[in-house]
Amino acid sequence: MAGNHYKNLKIQPIEYIHANGIPFAEGSVIKYVTRWREKGGTKDLEKARHFIDLLIELESRNG
Repeated sequence: MAGNHYKNLKIQPIEYIHANGIPFAEGSVIKYVTRWREKGGTKDLEKARHFIDLLIELESRNG
């Protein structure tokens, strides 16, 4: 189902995200933080940070 970078996990990030009804941005953070060592390195951590920053910005507008 998923790429090799998830092969050693007990549950795939998409399964966890879907089963828990996690929205897109939060799910993206989970995905990138889960795979950074096996796939994208610090680029994946930067992607996760990007989604966290977006969430902070969006929540600040609603605050």
